[in-house]
Amino acid sequence: MESFEKNWYVLHTYSGYENKVKANIESRAQSMGMGDFIFRVVVPEETATEVKNGKAKEVVNKTFPGYVLVEMTMTDDSWYVVRNTPGVTGFVGSHGAGSKPAPLLQEEINHILRSIGMSTRQSDLDVSIGDTVRIIEGAFSGLEGEVTEVDEERQKLKVNIDMFGRETSTELDYEQVDSI
Repeated sequence: MESFEKNWYVLHTYSGYENKVKANIESRAQSMGMGDFIFRVVVPEETATEVKNGKAKEVVNKTFPGYVLVEMTMTDDSWYVVRNTPGVTGFVGSHGAGSKPAPLLQEEINHILRSIGMSTRQSDLDVSIGDTVRIIEGAFSGLEGEVTEVDEERQKLKVNIDMFGRETSTELDYEQVDSI
């Protein structure tokens, strides 16, 4: 069952090794020439405030301890590279005996990525600070603005737009803008 579609899969890892597995997969994908098949690796985390000894402290907790999400095209080679990465114990949804796993449903991954503040689609938007973009989606659709900040990890931009003679800053997802 070779699929040439990009899908999200869930990996089971040793608990506490999620970030190490993420780094290993990204490194192996690059060194083994699998960059066209293995796209994004995500360890879902959420920030919480903990009060300890009367002091508030920000802590980052794993949303799904022992699991890592990977966006990939499932081929024999990409499957081999990912499942044989140190720290990976297997794919969730695989029935063993060499069977390939089932991908996450699109609504499941959209919900997970939105809950951790990430874009649901990988975008090839190529903009830099100072570039002008056209907003194509959302409340400011149809307006143009200047990029003031680029966050490639979260795939978000800060854009200054002119509204009623005043400069207003807004944060947008990559997929909400087109470069001009």
